[in-house]
Amino acid sequence: MNYDTYIFDLDGTLLDTLGDLASSVNYALRMHDMPERTVEEVRRFVGNGVRLLMERAIPDGAENPSFETTFATFRQHYMAHSLDTTKPYEGIPEMLSALKGQGRRTAVVSNKFMSATQELIRHFFPDTIEVAIGEHEAEGIRKKPAPDTVVEALRQLGVGKEGAVYVGDSDVDIMTARNAGLPCISVLWGFRDRDFLIKHGAKTFISAPSELLSL
Repeated sequence: MNYDTYIFDLDGTLLDTLGDLASSVNYALRMHDMPERTVEEVRRFVGNGVRLLMERAIPDGAENPSFETTFATFRQHYMAHSLDTTKPYEGIPEMLSALKGQGRRTAVVSNKFMSATQELIRHFFPDTIEVAIGEHEAEGIRKKPAPDTVVEALRQLGVGKEGAVYVGDSDVDIMTARNAGLPCISVLWGFRDRDFLIKHGAKTFISAPSELLSL
């Protein structure tokens, strides 16, 4: 099927952000005398927003008396270092340019906080991603897997659900697409592997960004 609108997840789908996320997690943990985490641990922790990432990384999670200060340290460090090693996955810029050339509409929805989401899109995809929606619950938009960010992205694009597809790399993305009433394409270069995605209901897979153009 040829789609008219593509709603993308960000981390693990368009951008390899794992190194910078792990660096900021461990910086915050060090600064507050907590044990650091491996990159593979951080890989398992991501996908539900940065607050839950830190709840998983910090001993005793949100119950830790130092949670809020440690989380604040993480946020401050990440905003200053989110571009240190982060980069698009191979083939992503070319795929997005091809979609634009075909007149397709594009947006990103992320559980990353809004300021970081929009900074990354401005830096890497200023000409190919039209709308970027991050976490901003103050506006009454719930984070994924609630459908709110997808609904808002479609609203800002000025299009409906018909002809739209969601593209992501995680179980959260599969649930988000389902809750928004969109088909989901799961990518195999991100933070979760095929077996994990199948267990969570994935049906359609791509192994390279270029494959998206032929679906």
